[in-house]
Amino acid sequence: MSGTPTGQGWTAHQTAIVDEGARIGAGTRIWHWTHVCGGAVIGADCSLGQNVFIGNAVRIGNTVKIQNNVSVYDNVTLEDGVFCGPSCVFTNVHNPRSEVPRKNEYRDTLVRRGATLGANCTIVCGVAVGEYAFIGAGAVVTRDVPAFALMTGVPARRIGWMSHTGERLGPDLVCPASGRRYREVGEDQLEEVV
Repeated sequence: MSGTPTGQGWTAHQTAIVDEGARIGAGTRIWHWTHVCGGAVIGADCSLGQNVFIGNAVRIGNTVKIQNNVSVYDNVTLEDGVFCGPSCVFTNVHNPRSEVPRKNEYRDTLVRRGATLGANCTIVCGVAVGEYAFIGAGAVVTRDVPAFALMTGVPARRIGWMSHTGERLGPDLVCPASGRRYREVGEDQLEEVV
């Protein structure tokens, strides 16, 4: 490890590489064969699974869980409480070519608070995934995703709504786990009834 976690409140497995300059919050755990670049900012109480890569221009909030084999490339922001399933994929260049340098063309990707990204899904750069949205396993997200949307398929399409607790909402838009009530606003938006 380039940096040492001693006294900083976070822990890293001995095989992890944490470059000097990375800012990591207390309680965060970094597992086997993970690499965190020096410009990364990672919040408190996060978990970075085995074989994860975190780029320089990456911002990760608190209580984020990144499962095994996920690469979070430059210009990706994950807000608090985001879950990244095993082998989910982020991109940062829309039209990559090995022979054409495009680092100045990176597109920003934003995954908002509480969103879930299922195993093996792909988030194409330049999109925003709304709060508490749920991206199904293997889906390919090519456009912005509304808050609470349940998205599946290639390309991903909304097939329903999810609650704060990750339960699929029925026609009554009441969470079966928490009892929270929601309502549709406009054609493709959902909000909690307060």
